Amino acid sequence: MTRVLILACIWLALGLVACGEKEEPSAAGGTAGSAPLRVMLDYFPNADHAGIYAAQAEGIYDAAGLDVDVMPPPDPSAPLKLLQAGKVDIAISYEPELLLAREAGAELVSVGALVQKPLTSLMSVGKDAPRTPAALEGKRVGTAGLPYQSAYLKTILRAAGVDPGSVKETNVGFNLVPAMLSGKVDATLGAFWNYEGVDLERRGRDPVIQRMEALGVPTYSELVFVVRRRDLDQDFGALVRKFIQSTGKGHEALREDAKPGIDALLEADPGLDRGLQEAVVAATLPVFFPDDDERPWGYQDAAEWQAYIDWMVGEGLLTRPQTAEQVLSNEFLPGEGLDPRSALEQD
Repeated sequence: MTRVLILACIWLALGLVACGEKEEPSAAGGTAGSAPLRVMLDYFPNADHAGIYAAQAEGIYDAAGLDVDVMPPPDPSAPLKLLQAGKVDIAISYEPELLLAREAGAELVSVGALVQKPLTSLMSVGKDAPRTPAALEGKRVGTAGLPYQSAYLKTILRAAGVDPGSVKETNVGFNLVPAMLSGKVDATLGAFWNYEGVDLERRGRDPVIQRMEALGVPTYSELVFVVRRRDLDQDFGALVRKFIQSTGKGHEALREDAKPGIDALLEADPGLDRGLQEAVVAATLPVFFPDDDERPWGYQDAAEWQAYIDWMVGEGLLTRPQTAEQVLSNEFLPGEGLDPRSALEQD
C-alpha cells in the first residue's frame, strides 16, 4: 500500500475522507467513451507545448480515458477570460497573469506548472549591445507594455545600482525582436530566452541573453495550468488529475524522444520551422521539470510562489492579500494527495 493510500485510510478513520476515493491514472486507464476536456494554449502552438502534443501523439490521453481538445487562443489575452466564462476547461497562462486575474476577483487556481522557470529575459543584440544591467544607464529598453515587465525592469536596475529614471522604457508591443534588430531600442525585456533567444542564435545574431531569476527578480513559473476553483468537485477533479499526470507522461516521452511530439506539433501548425522547434525543445527540456528529481512533473513550490506574490505586492501590482495556498494546488500530481481540495485554503 502506498504512503498516500495509508494516509487516506488514516483520514477515513478520522471521518475526513473515503479511503481509495481517488486513484492514480494508469497506462490502461481508458474507459468506454472518453471524457472530453477543452484545453486552451497561452499562444499559438509552439515548442513550449510539445509535451502536450507528445501525450496526444503517443496515445497517453486516450489511455487515460481523455478526449483532449487542444485549442490556440483567439488572442493572447483570451485564455483566462474564456476559462472564467466556462468556454474551456483548462487554460495555460502565466503565473503573474493568474495572480492579476485573482486580484480582479477571479476564483482561479493553478493545478500544475508547465514551465518551472521564467522564460522572460533581458535581451540585446549586436557588438555594441549592453551586456549587463549596469550598461543600460542612459539606454532605451523595449517591453510589451505589461505592468509587471516594467516592474521587472525597475527591480533589475535597482539591483544593479542604476537609477530607473535614467533608462527609457518603450512599449513596442509584441515586436520585441524587430525593435532590437532595427535599433529602435538598445535592449528588450519580454522576449523568451528559449524561443526568440534560440532563434536569434540560429540566425547568427549573437544575442546577449540575461534571465530574470539571475537579475534580482524572484523566480516564478512562466506557464501554468489554470482551472476554475468551483469546478474542482470530485468528478472534474478526477479529470484534471488524469490530464496533469498524463501530460507529465507526455513530457517524459518528449525527453526520451522528441520526434513524435514535434511531429504532432508541426501537424497542428504546419507553418512552424522544424529546426527551430527542435532547438527550442532541446533548450526548454530542463525547465519542463522540477530541479529536485524527487518532485513530480508539474510540481509548484509554495515558497517560491509566496516570494513572487510578496514581490508583486511590494511593487504595487497586487493590493489584495493572497497566499500560495489559495492560489495553487499540487493535489493532482502523482502521489501528492487524494482530496483535490485539501490543499486549497479558503479565500
